[in-house]
Amino acid sequence: MKDLNRKFRERINFPIDNPITLENVDDLLEKTASSLPFENLCTLSGDLNNLSDSYLFEKVIERGEGGLCYDLNGILYLFLKENGLDVQLVRGSVYIPDLKGFSPTGRTHAAILLNDDGERYLVDTGFGGNLPLRPVPMDGSVIHSPNGEFRVKKEDSEFGDYFFEMKLKYKDLDWRIGYAFDSREPVENVSDLSEMKNIITEHPQSPFNKKPLLTRVTSDGSMVLTETSFTHWTEDGVRKEEINADRYRELAKEFYNIDIK
Repeated sequence: MKDLNRKFRERINFPIDNPITLENVDDLLEKTASSLPFENLCTLSGDLNNLSDSYLFEKVIERGEGGLCYDLNGILYLFLKENGLDVQLVRGSVYIPDLKGFSPTGRTHAAILLNDDGERYLVDTGFGGNLPLRPVPMDGSVIHSPNGEFRVKKEDSEFGDYFFEMKLKYKDLDWRIGYAFDSREPVENVSDLSEMKNIITEHPQSPFNKKPLLTRVTSDGSMVLTETSFTHWTEDGVRKEEINADRYRELAKEFYNIDIK
């Protein structure tokens, strides 16, 4: 990877000379969420290339794409590490409310743990419209962000030793589980997430290998684009527009900077 530090900052419009510290990770996460869309177009193409540092750099930085959790948290992990932060990748399993249980794809969510001055935080820029936009303390403290309220709860499950919980602005009245994750088994390298990517690409019950999904979290809400609808949540409420193929391509370019062929 050539000059990841500079090019990642340019990609998300973050000041080139600012040292990355716990104090400005909030700003970093907001800019990352606004600039790197959560989208599954590469998954729909059937891409089974192994994840690597160079692959993520080419995909997200050079080609200007977004991606799923392993892409977005993968490249953010590499950037934070490049800037001297003590970070680790971890695996988790997403809770599916409609199933009243965890995803049948298993531990296919990737997130980041940040260690700073003896304290640990969960960092996640790859969870669709559910991003905390802040480092979430692992001690159970509630953090507030433009996207809602978030916390990490210590509790054992078959998928780990913690739960990430959220109460999204404009969407949730009560706390709900986002995913369970395991802090005891950190992922050593980005390449170790390749199995996760393969499952998401090929599993019959994967939610990401069937239809296009593009998501972004912004300073005033969140938006989701599919081939047939565009939904935008703000303080004014939820606005849903039924769309055709031409409008889909237009919105993908306007809000996600993605050219749909």
